[in-house]
Amino acid sequence: MSRTRARRGELPPPQESIEKLETKVDDGNFYEAQQMYKSLSARYAAAEKYSEALDILQSGALVQLKHGQVTCGAELAVLFVDILVKGKYSYNKETLDRLRNIYENFPKIPVPQHLRDADDDDIQKLSEALTAAKVRVETCSSFLRAAIKWSLEFGAPRSGSPQLHDMLAEYMYSESPDLDMTKVSSHFVRGNDTEKFASVLVNFMGKCYPGEDDMAITRAVLMYLSQGNLRDANNLMEELRKQLEWKQLDFPNSDLIQFIQFLLRTLERDAFPLFKILRQKYKSSIDREPLFDELLDEIAEKFYGVRRRSPLQGIFGDLFKMM
Repeated sequence: MSRTRARRGELPPPQESIEKLETKVDDGNFYEAQQMYKSLSARYAAAEKYSEALDILQSGALVQLKHGQVTCGAELAVLFVDILVKGKYSYNKETLDRLRNIYENFPKIPVPQHLRDADDDDIQKLSEALTAAKVRVETCSSFLRAAIKWSLEFGAPRSGSPQLHDMLAEYMYSESPDLDMTKVSSHFVRGNDTEKFASVLVNFMGKCYPGEDDMAITRAVLMYLSQGNLRDANNLMEELRKQLEWKQLDFPNSDLIQFIQFLLRTLERDAFPLFKILRQKYKSSIDREPLFDELLDEIAEKFYGVRRRSPLQGIFGDLFKMM
């Protein structure tokens, strides 16, 4: 009797279960399969068989996403990260590749921006497409934010995995029906792909309202500088010039861009008096966005040791705190 009960209590080989569950999803039994993925992975995790639990959850996330079941796939993706935390998995290339594999299976579907002479059916379709896009962005963002939080705890750089930040920024930009370039930029500057960031900015400049292009560039550069990252701020400007020249487009020319160009040169040397003069001279341009003053205060502290009266307050603090 006891031997029979022990055998019944044993966990089945994970690959056998994975194949059965994939068949269920292929047959359209999405909800039933979802519950089984969750319960089976929980049993493996309870037995501290974290590797098997990860295999089950990764397989489930991938197959659900491939079938367009974004909410189900994202739920399993978040559970995958939960197991990384429970199993105390270190941040490394192998695990990052598994996270990237899940991310790359989140659907990317262009959302129509304008409908001319639209009838009721077209408007209904647009409404449904926008709702679906919001769900995709929210669920993918939840997964990647959880992964970034895990990476912070288990060995990534102090801002979290740069690659995961780049993934989140890219997905938010390409899929968000309500684009927020401040949020997109806040993740790109914690990433490590200035070429991709420049490409996104060039794309944005081609469709934004007049006057938003120089603000997007300035915001990006100031965000880099607020982290003390003069190298990538310069790299971004250089990459923007290259890509705009290749597309035979003009680099924006405004007082704000002039300010950024002077600022980058100033920060290469110990010239705090000149820094203050620049802020005063270009105050009207800087005042176009409240965030700029917050970022410049942080830059003054990073480069010249000028302490803020209330560090990381207001917009800047809300933007850069991780979760």
